[in-house]
Formats: sequence, structure tokens, C-alpha cells
Amino acid sequence: MNPMLYTIIGIMVLLYGTACVSYRKRPQQLYDKVIRQGQTFDAGIVPGVPLRDNQWDSVMKERVLWASFLYKQGVIRNIIFSGGAVYTPYYEAKVMGLYAQRLGIPKEHIFYETQAEHSTENIYYSYELARQLGFKSIVLVTDPFQSSLTKRFTRKRFATPIQHLPFVIDTLKTLNSNHEYAIDFSSAMAPQFKSLTERESRFRRFRGTLGAFIPWENRQGLKAAPL
Repeated sequence: MNPMLYTIIGIMVLLYGTACVSYRKRPQQLYDKVIRQGQTFDAGIVPGVPLRDNQWDSVMKERVLWASFLYKQGVIRNIIFSGGAVYTPYYEAKVMGLYAQRLGIPKEHIFYETQAEHSTENIYYSYELARQLGFKSIVLVTDPFQSSLTKRFTRKRFATPIQHLPFVIDTLKTLNSNHEYAIDFSSAMAPQFKSLTERESRFRRFRGTLGAFIPWENRQGLKAAPL
């Protein structure tokens, strides 16, 4: 094998290993700090994931299970599920909410944000909803990868801190993840659905992921105001 190829493969393995360690270590540290300091939050924001063949896939399951765990632990008092009908005819937020109710979360503690089509929009619109609902403390409840990607966005864009509490892989494994429910998703269906891939080019979708279309100007100065 070419020596340069050996080097490239070595670097890739090293980066992968470092990322795996980070995705385990950072969430555990964040969770331990919250428990140690006795922190609780008015609401946890859970970004959406589309349905796969009318079932929740592993990512959606992990996010909903983690949110359910934090709620039952008393770490979060309410859950804001976020996500529009982006790639399927179902509002991602409402689908996750249906699963959360089956896991025992009272519906009066579940709120829905259905405008977002990208992860940055999940945070922005959920933040606005939390502000309108009078929630003072917010935490982002998601997977370690998305948490890392949005860390800078949450730190730079909002006057009130949005803390991160990505799921702890080892803790998640201890939960009963064999939940497969037969759920009627009709209440989560969006009217006149058209997939984002049909509405936007790949480049525009990429810009949306970076937050290019977030309507900051509509906040009329609220960007600098605390919740």
C-alpha cells in the first residue's frame, strides 16, 4: 500500500477515535455537572427527525427516549418538540410528541414548534416559543453530534443561554429501547405537503442548515432581550 495512503488512513482512524471519545465524554460531563449542581430547566428543546417507513428510526428514538428520561428525572419540566413536515407528510414535532406520550409524558407538558426545517431553525423557533410561554431556562436535548454542530450557534446568537444536554450513550443503553408502538399518525399530517427536496435546491438547503433564512429581523430587538 502507498505510504501516503497509510498516513491518510491513520489520520482518519485517529480522528474517528477522537470523535467517538468526545461523543461519549462530553455528554457525560455535561450530565454529571447538571446532576451535581442540581440544575433543572423549564424546557428541553428536541430537534426533529423525519419518520422512516412510518416508524421512528434510531436517531428519533434516542432523542425522544433521552427527553423522556430527563423529564422523569426532573431535569426538564416541559418538552418542546420542533420540526415541520420537511421530508415526509408528517410534522416531525408532532410525531415525536405522540411517541413521548406513549412513553408516559403528560401531554400538558409537551409543546410543538412546526415551522423549522433545519437544525438552526429548530433552535431559533423553539427559543421564540419558549419565550412566549414564559420559560426562563432552556436546554438543548439531542444527540452528541448535533449538539457539537450547533454549540457555536447557541452560544453566539441568543442573549439568554441555551445549555446543551446531549444524550449519554451508556445511560441510553440502560433504558428499555425496544419500544415499537402502533401509532396513528393522522393527527400529525401536514396539509398540502411538498418535500423540501422538491421546494429547494441542494445549495439552498445547505444555506438553510447554516441559518441563512432565520428571520432575525422579525424579533424587533428581542434578540438582545432575556427570556
